[in-house]
Amino acid sequence: MSEFQIDRRQLRRNFAGAATTYEKHDALQREVQTHLLERLSFYLDTPQRVVDIGAGTGRGTAALKRRYPKAEVIAFDLALPMLRVAKQHSSWRRPFDRVCAEACALPLADHSVDVLHSNLCFQWIDDLPALFGECMRVLKPGGLMAFSSFGPDTLMELRAAWAAADERAHVSRFLDMHDVGDAMLAAGLRDPVLDVFRYTLTYSEPRKLLEELQGLGATNADRQRERGLTGKSRYRRMLAAYETMRVDGRIPATWEVVSAHAWGPPVGQPRRVGGMEIASFSIDKLRGSRRQKDEA
Repeated sequence: MSEFQIDRRQLRRNFAGAATTYEKHDALQREVQTHLLERLSFYLDTPQRVVDIGAGTGRGTAALKRRYPKAEVIAFDLALPMLRVAKQHSSWRRPFDRVCAEACALPLADHSVDVLHSNLCFQWIDDLPALFGECMRVLKPGGLMAFSSFGPDTLMELRAAWAAADERAHVSRFLDMHDVGDAMLAAGLRDPVLDVFRYTLTYSEPRKLLEELQGLGATNADRQRERGLTGKSRYRRMLAAYETMRVDGRIPATWEVVSAHAWGPPVGQPRRVGGMEIASFSIDKLRGSRRQKDEA
């Protein structure tokens, strides 16, 4: 378990409220999505089932369906309004299913997914062992998982500006690449590869960044966040502190992106759940092993 905890109800409310505004502000998400799709070139087979975890409004899911037109493609998201908006990207020629579910409790059979894709969703999950354990459970042997997530330097300027105003938590915290990689290995995922990229977006004023975060639903859902209304004096102090960070007349905002992929386990490799190891074997393999014992 990470040192911070996400308020799942608040997170769901944030994204549900942003369903109709999300695509007005998702330029960075689309850029990261483009690079994430390049990682799928490592998967050389023809997938039967592809899932998109944290699909949001379905832009990425539609791209997956274009890439794998013969596969069953499923969009998962915890916010039902997001999935309703995603319907606009699912055409009769290239349809995909939409399911409201949590990333750590997918309504899928064991070893039933060939490609598991997630763009900028995993940073909203505080229980990495549960998350990657679930990915292990649903991935087929040799299946590919590719995802992106935000790293700890994301919004570091906004965090510093708020720190100049008070000592309370106003900005979401995100996990380091090394913590993510360690959790992937601990879950039993094979050959993980992680990279870090930094993007700097600029704005005419701090309020424009705050409006964008609101429009994306990417506001603070940390259980230790500031509750209730922020006082005007503290808000003005934050704005003043942020104004001192202007570069070439613009307000900068750093987004640190972790991009990664890994492979599902070979048949029989145990997955770790709650400190226990669970191994899966095909029934044919078990029957064959029993026949060999009987013949002996």
